[in-house]
This record gives sequence, structure tokens and C-alpha cells, in this order.
Amino acid sequence: MSVHKKNRKVQGSNFVDYVKINCRSGKGGAGSAHLRKEKFVAKGGPDGGDGGRGGHIILRGNRQMWTLLHLKYRKHIIAGPGENGGKQTSTGKDGDDIILDVPLGTVARDADTGEIDFEITEDGEEVVLLAGGRGGLGNAHFKSATNQTPRFAQPGEPGDDKWKILELKILADVGLVGFPNAGKSTLLSVISAAKPEIANYAFTTLTPNLGMVYYRGDRSFVMADIPGIIEGAAEGKGLGLTFLRHIERNAALLFMVPCDADDVAEEYRILINELEKYNPELLDKNRILAITKADMLDDELKEELKAELPKEIKTVFISSVAQQGIQELKDELWKLIADNK
Repeated sequence: MSVHKKNRKVQGSNFVDYVKINCRSGKGGAGSAHLRKEKFVAKGGPDGGDGGRGGHIILRGNRQMWTLLHLKYRKHIIAGPGENGGKQTSTGKDGDDIILDVPLGTVARDADTGEIDFEITEDGEEVVLLAGGRGGLGNAHFKSATNQTPRFAQPGEPGDDKWKILELKILADVGLVGFPNAGKSTLLSVISAAKPEIANYAFTTLTPNLGMVYYRGDRSFVMADIPGIIEGAAEGKGLGLTFLRHIERNAALLFMVPCDADDVAEEYRILINELEKYNPELLDKNRILAITKADMLDDELKEELKAELPKEIKTVFISSVAQQGIQELKDELWKLIADNK
């Protein structure tokens, strides 16, 4: 594929996992300073109602969504203002909330500080991203023994205006971890119905590909092929932080190293090191190591290679092209997923 064709494909992708939006919550309505006007009563008492609160901006989890594409070009999100309070202690109507549906695994953070506000993980879960201003109290609240007819009320609080970042972490049962060209896309195309782009250059997988893997009857699990990691990913080199963000959401990790690597054990060590530098908790996940392109090896070479590999991780030799070891790999992955539940 030419560079031009590749770029067109990337630019036209429907997968968006990062957006920066300006959020403006609604201003609270003002309280009323109204005084009752009654026949034959010169000075009625206070009956001013409270102002309504300003509209919130709310994120809602939606299991049917898988991308933030719908927010990519919606840079300004503005909620409605609360109505002012009225007479007869009537409270003003609350401002209209803005509810943004987002995929599960969406993380909201403050654009200025980088601090995480919250993460959406459940279908139908609603969390206020930016609260509207409170409505002001009407003068009925301020009546006292010494002031029977207060002629003042509170103004409504102003709304908030902040830039927020929404990031999506892919939710999958198995995440594929490996250097570019480790054979992850090829495996996914063979083991599932997914059709990821496959070519012999680094970072072919520029956006995550998800595949449904069917397992022995009516069981299934989701596998995610995520942009290839490189040494230094934890410092942001290449697609590093983009890749690592998605890995956090996977239940189990499948490490993939080709058998013709210069040093298979060292390549696995580098992958582990990058994950640990980014987030040590990633190493608590169940994991398995697949040695790819194994159709190039005879039994003797496999045994020699196995002796060099770490003993604490289960190793499976596979060849996606030759369909070798695929069922064994599915069996081992299913054990990891079931153990995680």
C-alpha cells in the first residue's frame, strides 16, 4: 500500500479515542425579591421564590458505542441557564442538562491539570462532568423578626467554563502486546472475523482493531489488536502512550514475539519493562507468551528456545499462516479469561 493510500485510510477512520472539548455549564437563576400585594395590606410579606440551578453537562455510558467520533467536531458544549424565581415562592425551572453518550471505558480529565475526574464503566451510568451554578435564594428565606419585608434576594451562581479531555480505553478480554510487525494483526484476522490492515511496516495498526473470537461452541471472547509498542513507549515515543492507555482495560494480555527475533527472551523483557514503567499494576494481569512464525522451527529448535524463555509465563508456539497452535492458544486464553472472572 502506498503512503498516500495509507494516509487516506487513517484520516477516514471512524475510530476516535481522544477529544478535547470546551464545556460551559448553565448559570443559576436569580432568586426573586417579590413582596406579596394583598388588598387592604399596605406591605405584604416576602414571597420571592428561588432561582433554578443551571444545566449540568453529564456523561452517560452507552455499551452500543465504541468511538468518540460524534464529539470530534463538537468543540463547545453549552448547557442552559436556570430560570429566575417567581412570586408566591415559585422556584424557577432548572436549566436544560446536556447529556453526552460515550463508550464504556471513557476517561474524563481536566485539560489544564491533567487530573482524572472519573471513568465511565457501566452501561447507563451517568456522571456530572461540569455542574451548573446553583440558583439564588428568594427573599422569603431572609425574613426575620427584625426584617419582616426583606427586599433583596441572591443572584444565581455563574456556570463553570472548562476544557475537558475525554479518552477512550478499549474494553476487551485479551489485549495483544508486541513490537510492530510481531504478527498481531495476522493472528486477529485468522482467529476472528476481524479484517485488520496487514502490511510489513511499523505501526500498520494505527487504531485498535477488535475481533470476536468464538470458542468451542457458543462461548466467545473479544480480542484487541492495539498499535505496536516500541522501546520507550512509556516515555511517549512512537504511539506509546496511546497504546498503553488501551492495554489498561484488557482482562488478560497475550505477548507476541516472533521466533526470528534477534533475542526472543530480551524482546519479551523489554515489553514487560515498558508496561511496568507506565503502570506496574499491568503486570498483575494474567498473561501468556506466543512465539509466532513457529512453522519455521522444528521440535529441537522449539525446545532450545523454550529453555531460554522465562519459566513464570506459559508459552505457546503458533503460526497464524500455517494454522499451527491456534486451538491450543485459544484454550490457554480461555483459561486466563475464566480465571479473571
